[in-house]
Amino acid sequence: PYSCPCSPLSTRLALCVFSSVIVSFSLAGRVGHNASPPTFHHRDPTTGRSLQCDRCPPGTFLRARCASDRSSQCAACPEGSFTELWNHISQCLRCGVCGRNQVVKKRCTAESDCQCECKQGYYYKQEYGMCLQNSACPSGQGVLTEGTAEKDTVCHVCSNNTFSDTSSAHDRCRPHKRWSNARLHLVLKGSTWHDSVWANCGELKGKNGAEYLKEIIPAFFIRQKIKIKRLRRIVHKLPSDEKIRERPLKLSFSELHSRISRWVFSATSSQIQQLPAVLIKVSVRSAAEKLQKKLNQINTHLTKRCHSGGERKI
Repeated sequence: PYSCPCSPLSTRLALCVFSSVIVSFSLAGRVGHNASPPTFHHRDPTTGRSLQCDRCPPGTFLRARCASDRSSQCAACPEGSFTELWNHISQCLRCGVCGRNQVVKKRCTAESDCQCECKQGYYYKQEYGMCLQNSACPSGQGVLTEGTAEKDTVCHVCSNNTFSDTSSAHDRCRPHKRWSNARLHLVLKGSTWHDSVWANCGELKGKNGAEYLKEIIPAFFIRQKIKIKRLRRIVHKLPSDEKIRERPLKLSFSELHSRISRWVFSATSSQIQQLPAVLIKVSVRSAAEKLQKKLNQINTHLTKRCHSGGERKI
């Protein structure tokens, strides 16, 4: 699984400064219990003699170099610092901190820096060297493979009579509703982004196509990917019995979609039928035409299957 040292930039720069030293450590950095400590050459400033001094073990640093009359003097790394290899540096390296969207996988010790991993719902993007949020599959697509700390979400287009009406990093495609009840008739065929819509001809009194269009309106707005400023204007202009309404100036996408869902639940058929006109007013004519087309399809199928005496089941 992905993990990385949690060193901040300053520590990484320090590591670069000591890179030539660290590389030399690696030649003898891992020493067995019975092996002699690795050494380094040092010239005694008093006598001018070349001395072979012991390096300090991991978790310590060189407090004083060896001399003709004494060995190297090592000291333990203070809390918040570390050395991973046998060394002869004058101070331990500072423990780092995890970056954005990362959590600590292994805490820093005197002998190793901390290790980080992407937090839940994020994955490591090698190209950027950072953790990114697992992608959400858009409406019309479902999750094929959920994202992990190492890989992003894999999506696929819903097919074979399935759909997804959400934007989600977890939801898979779901099958369209299919009924064997002879009294139920298909009035809108399901698509990749909405479920099929069925009507009971015996319960049509006082109902029209707008009542059935309600079932797909929340999914419709998720599908259209309308810019947030226009979506706020749409929410503000939704037909309502309320005389004074607060403008949704600061609402997020999720809050706006929740508002739309609540409005759909309580809206009358007349108010639903006004929705295409609202979309045209806020310059979303293409979406208005698509919604009106869905409404026309429902009305056409209701007429054919419930008002013409031809109760044909699909």
